[in-house]
Amino acid sequence: MNRALTLALAIAIDRVAGDPPTRLHPVGALGALARALEVVAPARAEGRRRYGLGAAVALPLLSATTAALLPALFGARRGPARTAVDAGLLSLGFALRTLLDRVREVEDALGHDDLEEARALLARHLVSRDVSSLGPGEVAAAAIESLAENLSDSVIAPWLWYAAGGLPAAWVYRAANTLDALWGYRTERYRDLGEAAARADDVLNLVPARLTALAICAAAIRHGAGARALRHWRLDAGRTESPNAGHPMAAMAGALGVQLGKRGVYVLGEGLRAPTSADISRARRIASEAAALTAGALIAALAAAKLRP
Repeated sequence: MNRALTLALAIAIDRVAGDPPTRLHPVGALGALARALEVVAPARAEGRRRYGLGAAVALPLLSATTAALLPALFGARRGPARTAVDAGLLSLGFALRTLLDRVREVEDALGHDDLEEARALLARHLVSRDVSSLGPGEVAAAAIESLAENLSDSVIAPWLWYAAGGLPAAWVYRAANTLDALWGYRTERYRDLGEAAARADDVLNLVPARLTALAICAAAIRHGAGARALRHWRLDAGRTESPNAGHPMAAMAGALGVQLGKRGVYVLGEGLRAPTSADISRARRIASEAAALTAGALIAALAAAKLRP
């Protein structure tokens, strides 16, 4: 029951307070540590692979150990104080309010026909690709894709790992995902260094990505699009290079009835119409409802497990 209460309280904290500034955020500290580790990485390919593997093990273990020890350092060993501290630490491991806010900023810019501002916001907060040549429909598509993917990576996955293994497991996931976000690119710079980080993130997201897609399909039922969301999830989930990202994105494409994709790389919902800023609003609503459904299911499961004789 304590874990169920902790998750519920953490979600409430995120909803009210959102994320602290990056300089004060533990994920920001993880990013700074990863960048420092990169500076001293070996130059040769084999050495970089071994070094990357070591970092992919050490950083999550460090995060898990810190998460396990911090409540005691705050003097919160049990009872309501422990629940409150755990909830505060868990709330820093996911970012639902911030994700929805960042996507809404792109929506607002597109809604005011400010394409340059929409591109800038998209590049600053949501995607790593070059956005300089994207048209309004492509910017809307990229924002919706990022919302769907990050609903899995940055929200539902930390919740699920917390439900499975408590605060240390949530922060193992958060550290692995952060390292993948920084090193997990198939470029000359990161191909060897980030190989282990990318594979670890793939494994840790196998279940959350599919759970997120299912939650999106369930949320779409209320909007009369559940069957279409399920159909496009089944048809298009394997079209992306990532074994996981395509699942929530394909389900969202079907839920909205729009075509998503990255130019020259993949298409999800082929033949559907191009999205607009209004579809970003609809996507935010569906993502919020999918998150609420998932949170309710996880909290109920944790409570039931605790009450079971």
